Amino acid sequence: MMRSDPRALQLNEQGQLKHFLTLDGLSKEILTEILDRAESFLSMGEQSVKKVPLLRGKTVVNLFFENSTRTRTTFELAAKRLSADVINLNIATSATSKGESLLDTLQNLEAMQSDMFVVRHQDSGAPHFIAEHCAPNVAIINAGDGRHAHPTQAMLDMLTIRRNKGQFEGLKVAIVGDILHSRVARSELHALKTLGVEEVRLVGPKTLVPEFFRDMGANICHDLRAGLEDVDVVVMLRLQKERMAGALLPSESEFYRLYGLTEESLSWAKPDAIVMHPGPINRGVEISSEVADGDQAVILDQVTNGIAVRMAVMSMAMSGQVQAQQVAGEED
Repeated sequence: MMRSDPRALQLNEQGQLKHFLTLDGLSKEILTEILDRAESFLSMGEQSVKKVPLLRGKTVVNLFFENSTRTRTTFELAAKRLSADVINLNIATSATSKGESLLDTLQNLEAMQSDMFVVRHQDSGAPHFIAEHCAPNVAIINAGDGRHAHPTQAMLDMLTIRRNKGQFEGLKVAIVGDILHSRVARSELHALKTLGVEEVRLVGPKTLVPEFFRDMGANICHDLRAGLEDVDVVVMLRLQKERMAGALLPSESEFYRLYGLTEESLSWAKPDAIVMHPGPINRGVEISSEVADGDQAVILDQVTNGIAVRMAVMSMAMSGQVQAQQVAGEED
């Protein structure tokens, strides 16, 4: 049986989000709606009561089959600020570790009247698989799957760029490092192209920046100076050694010498270029402490923006699910 198209799967008949699985194929209008809604949530962090009732009475289950601290925590905060009840499932001690199938686990969670699953999985396509097999009233949010996608990370980076640069048109963006294994790079490439940046450069050694990314609209640079020349935004990626098979690099020190972002190499970008990193940061491997802690770094802003973006995505997906169920009820 052919799998359904995730781009069609995640939209209801009115074109609203009901799952959030990938940015591939989503319109500029939907991405802009996410950013605009996230902007409206940002001021909540400064309020004494950091809650709105948009998901009151709803149950959100965090299903993290892969380790994460920053992403899981910000999703939990986002759900609680939307007034949802939150369950964090410890996969290491759950029934799936005792032989229960993923589908059986999902069905048991659905029987507890869960409304949303936030899924992080080491296998590409896992959130899509879950969206195909879960109950029709459950929203699925992809919190990162294999090498495939990390759509909320890409969108919080888009919010960070827009808040610092004002617009996307005319911008040149360099993404530097382990592109091959990066789900963030793939999602950001989709988002940046959809939102209308002038150029996206993928920078790194040939072993970590395959040529097929040209087909996705990126320019490829294997020289750091050429990659950073005159760019407005620099996104640094860590080396994902846990996903590497074989010797793709001579050494970390050699990688840092050729591709590490230092004060000197950052000077090749525009003077007002911002520096981003999805984390976790490996200082002295892909970025120097001077740059990571410097005035041009907006890395902590990304974390703050992540809560607002995840609130936006969760509220939009839940609204889209409700709308889809109402339409289905009317048709019955």
